[in-house]
Amino acid sequence: MKPLVAIVGRPNVGKSLLFNRLAGKRLSIVEDTPGVTRDRLYAECEWAGRTFDIVDTGGIEPNTDNEILAFMRSQAMMAVETADVIVFVGDITTGVTASDKDVAAMLLRSGKPVVLAVNKMDSTGTVDPEIYEFYALGLGDPIAVSAVHGHGTGDLLDECLKYFPPETEITPDEGTISIAVIGKPNVGKSSIINRILGEERVIVSNVAGTTRDAVDTPFENEYGRYLLIDTAGMRKKSRVDDKIEKYSVLRAQNAIERSDVCLIMIDGRDGVTEQDTKVAGMAHEAGKASVIVVNKWDLVEKDDKTMDKMREKIRVDLGFMQYAPIVFVSALTGQRVDRIFELVNYVNEQSATRITTGMLNNVLADAQARVQPPTDKGKRLKIYYMTQIGVKPPHFVIFCNDAELFHFSYQRYLENQIRATFGLEGTPIRITIRQKGDES
Repeated sequence: MKPLVAIVGRPNVGKSLLFNRLAGKRLSIVEDTPGVTRDRLYAECEWAGRTFDIVDTGGIEPNTDNEILAFMRSQAMMAVETADVIVFVGDITTGVTASDKDVAAMLLRSGKPVVLAVNKMDSTGTVDPEIYEFYALGLGDPIAVSAVHGHGTGDLLDECLKYFPPETEITPDEGTISIAVIGKPNVGKSSIINRILGEERVIVSNVAGTTRDAVDTPFENEYGRYLLIDTAGMRKKSRVDDKIEKYSVLRAQNAIERSDVCLIMIDGRDGVTEQDTKVAGMAHEAGKASVIVVNKWDLVEKDDKTMDKMREKIRVDLGFMQYAPIVFVSALTGQRVDRIFELVNYVNEQSATRITTGMLNNVLADAQARVQPPTDKGKRLKIYYMTQIGVKPPHFVIFCNDAELFHFSYQRYLENQIRATFGLEGTPIRITIRQKGDES
């Protein structure tokens, strides 16, 4: 896993502006109203050859009865717990406040490395002597920064880098497959993980949304080495008013990005709901190998056709994910849970498949002989060749005479021909169309 830097501080000291400056793009809403940033936001950064994540948090108000401020405080503290380094942002225009002292004391108690940044030092050349009062916080040397102009951000990142774990420690073990367990709330994600681990590692409750955060658990069995990522359940957009739920979706997206394989959990009693489609869509869009896990199958009244009917319905409802294998399990009884690992290994392997250019072009020639490329206003699409440029998911580039003639339906036809020849079960496929002479 990449190191994580959390940016914290009381409201309106310029944390979001600093976050945007470090991320190099406008990701956080920046306004002068204290408390605009209520959720944590993640971005990937690179500095001095190291890649790491930064997280923007809502302002910490140490003593508050206000519900939103209390929520922001809990969000910030969750970020602090998971961070490798904490950047505490102060404001030179207000100096050290009582709140700053309280927040600094909380951070010192956490035992995490803290880098002190004093923001709004916008003039260059001279250092405002007011910065020296920040030594009173006990957080070491203050670093003068200007989030608006970018001054001092290099010094700040240099200081953060000192606390990063060595790169060897944060590289996942070779051969370990990261599995994100995703799905709507109360579908049995935590239960399936507990069944796999054989212990109550994740809190299981009938209250939807009990698992607030993504929890990583390394695990080994006869099928191989894995990292299980349990995620909070993802609710419908209309029901994501609760700030904690918004944050849960963000964490689930983050878990999907970090995974090799997604287990898409579906409740066997409900079938595919609209929310299941959205969850599956997130994994598909991210290009992740996936297995559809139909849970609570022990609670479904069955005859000899029930499973086939359910499989058929899933194929219709998740039409964009025809490639994903389906397994029917019960987290409660353990029925077919072992089968999940066979499928995880298989789809992970398929996702990493490399196909030679020669073999691809044989398939391409055969496909064109069977179905002629489309024409438009007398102009025929000419396809020159195809090559693979990436894996996880397999990514192919097809060169042609005119990209506009390359209808989506013909692209889908070629994808089906590739799958028919090489399998690639369980993984999406990316196809990029390039016009001859187009180097982009």
